[in-house]
Amino acid sequence: MLAFVALRSNKGDHLNHGSVLAATCGELPATFTGMRFSYWANAGQTWSELLQGCQHAEATGWDGIWVPDHFMPPPEGYGPEKDYGSPEMGTILEAWTMLAALAVAVPRLRLGAMVSGNTYRHPAVLANMAATVDHISGGRLVVGIGAGWQENEHRRYGLELGSVAERSDRFEEACEILTMLFSQDRTTFRGEYYQLDEAPMEPKPLQSPLPLLIGGGGEKRTLRTVARFATEWNCWGPPEEIHHKISVLERHCEEVGRDPAEIQKSAVGVLIFTETEEKAAELKEQMGYRSGLVGTPAQLRQVVAEYAAVGVDEVLVPDFAFSTGERNDNLDRFRAEVVD
Repeated sequence: MLAFVALRSNKGDHLNHGSVLAATCGELPATFTGMRFSYWANAGQTWSELLQGCQHAEATGWDGIWVPDHFMPPPEGYGPEKDYGSPEMGTILEAWTMLAALAVAVPRLRLGAMVSGNTYRHPAVLANMAATVDHISGGRLVVGIGAGWQENEHRRYGLELGSVAERSDRFEEACEILTMLFSQDRTTFRGEYYQLDEAPMEPKPLQSPLPLLIGGGGEKRTLRTVARFATEWNCWGPPEEIHHKISVLERHCEEVGRDPAEIQKSAVGVLIFTETEEKAAELKEQMGYRSGLVGTPAQLRQVVAEYAAVGVDEVLVPDFAFSTGERNDNLDRFRAEVVD
């Protein structure tokens, strides 16, 4: 039994799936050469279980691994129902400690948090953490960051969340500070939320620039921040929704004088194989915007082709909808029946 919150995109509900893409993208690609496929590991596992999944992904041809950055599940829980007693009591491993360990234990794949809430750590602290993990990994880190959203962990730990507008303002300042610390000998910044006084940060990351991925689809503020600072962008949603978001991002890029081709795009959807298209339609109705990778193998191959057609560079496949024992078989099936 799956326990998903049926949240829906404000923009996506009215789109006729397939018709927009057929009209704008032309013939869909038959192969996915150059497209990356990455595994998003559920942090609600034991360390040994999570490590085994990441090592399996590396051994079977995946391109990256991502981990969530949260301190506890939300009140409604995550993914499959589990007997936590209270959903908030579910096990969650801390993201950046995991990334440092995975950087050593998994020597080939790109890795990052999907995504770190800006409200969790001062951006200067995060910058030092990220530079260190980039060195440990030999230059494979992607810094994934978002404005923050999960109310219960802020309330339980006494972290300031703030209004949506305050979070957006704070997040924009943090992104500017990160880019400055990664590239300048000393950084001075005078913002409303953060102040730095000739701050050094050494060593610098091995990668220059260190990839900065911003997660989120807010069209007024988040995508504008992506246009200003990000080298990569990630968003939940089916292909037609991502297509719409990319068009909004392109308008923001034009306004700030940025070439949108400089920003790599990634999409994510919960992976669930179904035997019939009817069952897929039923689950999609329940899951809303999280249902990008729900369907029969033929349907999923069509979806991946549509992602490629709208300009997605990377597809993230989370293991949220199946148990640890089912994980590797489902990941292997996705590669064998959908991608390869």
